[in-house]
Amino acid sequence: MTDDVRYHPVPGTPGLVLGEARFSAFQFDRHYHVDYHIGLVTQGVQRQCFRGKSILLGPGGIALMPPGEIHDGVGVGDDGASYTLKTFRLSAELMRGFIEEVSGETADERFFGTLVEDTALAARFMLLHSTWMSRAPAAPLAQESQSLALMGALFARTGAVRPEVVKGGLSATHLRAVRDYCQAHLCEKIALDDLARLCGLSRFQFLRRFTHSAGLTPHAWLVRLRLERACAALAAAKGSVAQVAADVGFYDQSHFNRAFRTAYGAPPSAYLPAA
Repeated sequence: MTDDVRYHPVPGTPGLVLGEARFSAFQFDRHYHVDYHIGLVTQGVQRQCFRGKSILLGPGGIALMPPGEIHDGVGVGDDGASYTLKTFRLSAELMRGFIEEVSGETADERFFGTLVEDTALAARFMLLHSTWMSRAPAAPLAQESQSLALMGALFARTGAVRPEVVKGGLSATHLRAVRDYCQAHLCEKIALDDLARLCGLSRFQFLRRFTHSAGLTPHAWLVRLRLERACAALAAAKGSVAQVAADVGFYDQSHFNRAFRTAYGAPPSAYLPAA
């Protein structure tokens, strides 16, 4: 089997590069990075040696390697040495930003090479990785929310960074401001920054407070708003399915169709008036 390696810088997120590889013969010699690496093995097993210990990274595990940590990597297993590896490569600046947002404090990097065994968290990282690697048009609110929530969960699991305790929801005034903003900018890309700024909060604080108030993440709430507006427009015959999809902020008709079916169990055409 031939080794296959691909890398993908993430548009709109400076300092983040994704990797996806299938290794059968290649072995990582002892080395280090100048940035942070988060690694997940989806098939097979990789052995890593660092800080005088040996770990096995397989499905359900998350390896976190900070800058300067000397380590290696080799495939192992009864079925041969082949394995599939997915990586997030984060610059030190990007990681410091996550630390400060999640902790609410000045970044104090206290990471050592570590392995986290958490199947559910690994699955969430893999889903985000696959979404970004697909090179689908960006949905900034979804991607920013998912990445912040995942980094907060990873920090909590490692114990290296304590996520800020955010209690309670948004005030009625802030909720109204968010809703009004989304209504007015529905056909545009809406980012977490845009909504957090309205409330004078960090993105992490806003994510926690909005979810507490609304019972949905900001992205899930916004998708539902777009779909509800689409239903009204389709029923009133205010354009074709493609035009309505664009008017409410879906980046293509196929994405709109999938979201509509998931929400209502029927295609958008079901809402069009009978000819």
